[in-house]
Amino acid sequence: MTGQGEWVAACPTDALMPEEVLRLDHGSRTFAIIRSPEGDYYAIDGHCSHEKVHLSDGIVDGGIIECSKHFGTFDYRTGESRALPACVDLRPYELKVENGTVFIKL
Repeated sequence: MTGQGEWVAACPTDALMPEEVLRLDHGSRTFAIIRSPEGDYYAIDGHCSHEKVHLSDGIVDGGIIECSKHFGTFDYRTGESRALPACVDLRPYELKVENGTVFIKL
């Protein structure tokens, strides 16, 4: 993903252990920042597309994040919905890591 955008500090790199998710609120938007088992960071829209539940309350396992309310799942690397009742993909966001901080491009 490329183009114009503002880089915003999301969290320190050590704020997340592998397979953890962190909620980031910025303005009127919410994002889910996820650390993979390999130590890579990903960001997607922070609400489930089914009923707008915060994904930061969900479970992360094997490249998938599961909504805590109705168990819809998404591939956190791409935002693709994987299991009903979630059927609308989430937007992924570009991240970078600099000096121990994870930044999200908005």
